[in-house]
Amino acid sequence: MDLFNASPSVPRDLLVWQHAIACLRAGIPVSLLLVVSSSGSSPGRQGFKMSVAPGSMVGSIGGGIMEHKFVELARHGLADGRREVLLREQVHRGEAPHNRSGMICSGQQTLLLLPLHEDHLPTLRFVADALQHHHPAWLRCTARGELQAAAGAPPRAPGLHRPADDAADAWQYVEMLGFRDQLTIVGGGHVGLALSQVVAHLDFRLTVLDDRSGLNTLQLNPYAHDKRTVDYGVLGQAIADGPHQYVVVMTFGYRTDGVALRQLLGRPFAYLGVMGSAAKITTMRRELRAEGYPEAQLARVHAPIGLPIHSRTPEEIAISVAAELIRVRNAPRG
Repeated sequence: MDLFNASPSVPRDLLVWQHAIACLRAGIPVSLLLVVSSSGSSPGRQGFKMSVAPGSMVGSIGGGIMEHKFVELARHGLADGRREVLLREQVHRGEAPHNRSGMICSGQQTLLLLPLHEDHLPTLRFVADALQHHHPAWLRCTARGELQAAAGAPPRAPGLHRPADDAADAWQYVEMLGFRDQLTIVGGGHVGLALSQVVAHLDFRLTVLDDRSGLNTLQLNPYAHDKRTVDYGVLGQAIADGPHQYVVVMTFGYRTDGVALRQLLGRPFAYLGVMGSAAKITTMRRELRAEGYPEAQLARVHAPIGLPIHSRTPEEIAISVAAELIRVRNAPRG
């Protein structure tokens, strides 16, 4: 674990925008491919994107034959000097009557092909700067090839918006920039450091909290975007909740785990988990029931955390926990 050459992660989209900027500055034509909607088992999810130039490309819209076709489509358009904006649905079923992608994984996605030009450069630079420095911002694309970006929250909900009459030239796509999901690790010890390293590759904005001042594994953690010393007795004030908030409790002991968990129970997190042995978790649940915490609240806590892979070392535990976070994040929404 090289702690001295690591740094907090940036959203993976940053490389796409940087590539597009570099191409335009060099006078190289480039197009943006962007998944504006997706459903089912589509390999390309909403927000996946690529920048495609004649001799280079960065990013992905789902891979496979579908991606190959759209890369070639973008390159042919660049060679011909075309500037038209395309919005195309792709259905991943061999028996689909229309818009077959060539893949059979089920689901579907809608792809935007947007040729970029010098007029887009100010917006591209703004987007890259916001991603690089973790500033909250949003992006809007329109059927006329407009790109708009601004700081703060978007004027309407993210996603693809079509007018009631489904006019082909009036749709727009809105996207929040940066990390969608936030992970807070409560406990900055050895496992917290190992988990930080793993999730640095998983597109989470990462916060690490601990109640011990001067803790070396917290101070040396280069992967966290935010790391703070907090009193676990007021931990609830330091953590936001919501559908994109994930919280892992792994403090240095049973008592502090309990203090932290009591601050968080019943709040609407996407994920709340506690590290510990089965015996420890059984005791903790029994005590919380005796204190009157509702069974429904306790049932939503993932404990012991992690997939059962017989993990022992901090690094193995980190992988098992990260796998569980991925499973929860990618589970179908009912």
